[in-house]
Amino acid sequence: MARKVTENIEITTLPNGVRVVSETVTYVQSVSVGIWVGVGSRDEDMKVRGVTHFIEHMLFKGTPSRTARTIADEIESRGGSLNAFTDKEYTCYYAKALAEHLDIVMDILTDMLRNSLLDPEELAREQNVVLEEIKRYKDQPDDTIHDVFQSTMWSTHPLGRPVIGVAPTVAALRQNDLKEYMSTHYTPNRIVVSAAGNITHAELVELAEKLLGSISGEPYKQANKKPVASGKDKLIKKRTEQVHFCYGSMSYPQGDKRRYTLTILDSVLGGNMSSRLFQEIREKRGLAYSIGCYSASYREGGMFTIYGGTSPDTFDQVMELSKIEINKVKSEGLTEDEVTKAKTQIRGALVLGLENMSSRMMRMGKSLLYFNRVIPIEEITSNILEVSHDDIKNVANEIFDDKSMTLAAIGPFKKAVD
Repeated sequence: MARKVTENIEITTLPNGVRVVSETVTYVQSVSVGIWVGVGSRDEDMKVRGVTHFIEHMLFKGTPSRTARTIADEIESRGGSLNAFTDKEYTCYYAKALAEHLDIVMDILTDMLRNSLLDPEELAREQNVVLEEIKRYKDQPDDTIHDVFQSTMWSTHPLGRPVIGVAPTVAALRQNDLKEYMSTHYTPNRIVVSAAGNITHAELVELAEKLLGSISGEPYKQANKKPVASGKDKLIKKRTEQVHFCYGSMSYPQGDKRRYTLTILDSVLGGNMSSRLFQEIREKRGLAYSIGCYSASYREGGMFTIYGGTSPDTFDQVMELSKIEINKVKSEGLTEDEVTKAKTQIRGALVLGLENMSSRMMRMGKSLLYFNRVIPIEEITSNILEVSHDDIKNVANEIFDDKSMTLAAIGPFKKAVD
């Protein structure tokens, strides 16, 4: 019998609206801390595309009391690490260190968040860095294709914009653009402090109150607009050895319980080495090195995507085999054995993730941003176990609607299709 997962999670909302969540894990000596801001590339105006990601870079470039070198050294000299990432709907600044250094970690992260200089000279240098990052990204079709797919499927929705931005708007950013954007979006109601490790909730709340309790700002009302799949094809002509492609459609938003059904479908269809696509296309026929699928969910919608890379002369065959597997699931569903294994695998991955403090911290921070609560592991696994065969067939027929299926590909095509 599976053991019940115990989670010691506490949540406090400060008077100004900043939320603080922690999980006390006494058998480790470390702590993982993240400051989450509920703002991403989808919140940007067209003229400042890429500003969210650029701000993430700039917050590491110094404050009145710390240089960029000092910010890194104060964490790394104690054996810790410091990093950040930007997504479509949130940004996270995070660090991992010994639990005894929680106060230092919190002081550095909040100093970056509140007091970054956004110095014009540093800004100009970092613009060159990000512009080089964009160039490198464009040179890697196995990365670029995912943004091409999203911009093709969601051509009229902010979710279709690349997180990294585009060169012209990034090059035009100025200090005032960053300050105005942070003033509008880095408001207390959108900030979550999340920590997991050998700490107490009381000490985290005390530090958060001291360092973030005086932040003020009017809540920014985020736009809600349901994305719609275009159902279009886009082929980009580029001199490459392989065709890199994404093929998929709409799925479900964060709050939709059908996401649990989709998780099982994802696992069986292309989520691992034992999946149908991997076995049929790579193992049985040797037509691709990379083949699989993934899903992503946002506030108003989501996507389900098959991704692969194959030779130009086998691209049509790989696409046909992918469509055959999709149609099998639509008409026949999954076998009992596949469903049972997928449910076991998903629960195992969730529980194993609890052994990593950073995974715990990130799960709590993201969950609080989307749901204003942390969804317990037991609730997630219960929803997974409740998924039926009819649920799987229904979801497959909903998301694999022929009119909505979108294709994006980069490769040495005879001509481009847009």
